[in-house]
Amino acid sequence: MKILHTADWHLGKHLEGASRLEEQESFLKDFVALAEQEQVDLVIIAGDVYDASNPPSKAESLFYDALKSLSKEGERMTLVISGNHDNPERLVAAGPLARDHGIVMVGTPKTIVETGAYGQCQVVASGEGYIEIEIRGERAVVLTVPYPSEKRLNEVLYKEGDDDEVRLESYTDRIHALFSQLEPHFRDDTVNLVVSHLFAMGSVEAGSERSIQLGGSYILDGRCFPEKAQYIALGHIHKPQVVPGTGGKARYSGSPLHYNKKEIGFEKQCLLVTVKAGEEAIVTSLPLPVYKPIEIWHCKGVEEAILKAAENSERSCWVYLEIETDQYIREDEIKQIRSLKKDVLEIMPRFTTREIDNAETDMDRFAEQPFDVHFKAFYEKERAVAPSEELVACLLSIMEVGEDQ
Repeated sequence: MKILHTADWHLGKHLEGASRLEEQESFLKDFVALAEQEQVDLVIIAGDVYDASNPPSKAESLFYDALKSLSKEGERMTLVISGNHDNPERLVAAGPLARDHGIVMVGTPKTIVETGAYGQCQVVASGEGYIEIEIRGERAVVLTVPYPSEKRLNEVLYKEGDDDEVRLESYTDRIHALFSQLEPHFRDDTVNLVVSHLFAMGSVEAGSERSIQLGGSYILDGRCFPEKAQYIALGHIHKPQVVPGTGGKARYSGSPLHYNKKEIGFEKQCLLVTVKAGEEAIVTSLPLPVYKPIEIWHCKGVEEAILKAAENSERSCWVYLEIETDQYIREDEIKQIRSLKKDVLEIMPRFTTREIDNAETDMDRFAEQPFDVHFKAFYEKERAVAPSEELVACLLSIMEVGEDQ
């Protein structure tokens, strides 16, 4: 069985307010092409399909179009679980329609997938937290654990009325208990897989993941995973990596795009897994291109920044611009830089020590002046005329009322 593992698409995500949908669309086209090129039987998307629980319609359209293309007229099965960014109910809402294309959607650890035909594939058995599938005569048992929040985890492990004494305190112990309950579904004659969206101990975060742990309570030990699993497909961490202590079986595919400037050193990928029942899985990294790189420019002065923006005006890249300067960057200079390079996300002055000292002196002077002086200066700068005395008096009276309340 050939499996393509991916996660953390974050469709609809922005970078400093700039849309990434164009890059995401390019990735999805390449991903579909990879699935076809490698003749994949099963695609696993391990959570965080969207960046928000209420994604934009364009993001949903991209997702559904990609699923339809992946399905190959229902010949290929796609398994999707929800992550901490996804709304489980919204994600699985299209499940009945997606079923004709071989698409299985799992919203929570308690979800029970309906058995029967999924395109040209089959779900032959299912229950809370697992499915048994058949693709072209080959069977696999997949333990499905979408983002397991405290509430969702307790709903699976405990029944109403259970004594507090039987409840496990540690999140790690509860995850281990869940996998221990599910592991007996594995068989010697099936390919045995796990798919989940969580944070395993020893994994290195990339900086753009939304935290799913509180005070470390959601971080679990790699030993929680079932020993009989041949491959464990994980989502949540954006840096591709193997989970320590799992013998290389548990892996994060990582996100397909650089979603933060802290990620720019990471090579992006998806993972091709070739596995037979009773045999060790063979895992191959399939590199992904950088569709629009994030760059940090360091310039010595505004003139150098303007020149660099002009020289790179036609290049496709996101830019964080740091300018070493001994004076404040004027508004007209900022406008000139942005007019030359439209994808400058942020312009950050890096002041010399002398300028910092001067700035502190200026702030002292600023604090000594009355508020109406600052307001008049601001108003005149913005509107090119001085404010009327009536307007100033009105503003001051409003402020006095606010202070009294």
